Amino acid sequence: MLKNRILIGRAEKKWTQQQLADAVGVSRQTIVALEQNKYNPSLVLAFKIAAALEKEITNIFEYRED
Repeated sequence: MLKNRILIGRAEKKWTQQQLADAVGVSRQTIVALEQNKYNPSLVLAFKIAAALEKEITNIFEYRED
């Protein structure tokens, strides 16, 4: 399972879900699904999110075998 810290990254930047969605070119609903771990992003989207949040990808996404 791919876990993420998108919510934490957004909070640090004081961004709404919509602001992040606009920054990476997806819908707000996509950000909601990602934050709830209901959707795994493509590798490209994962890199875009990390870049938008000004973090290394490994600081935002972590793979765990469950």
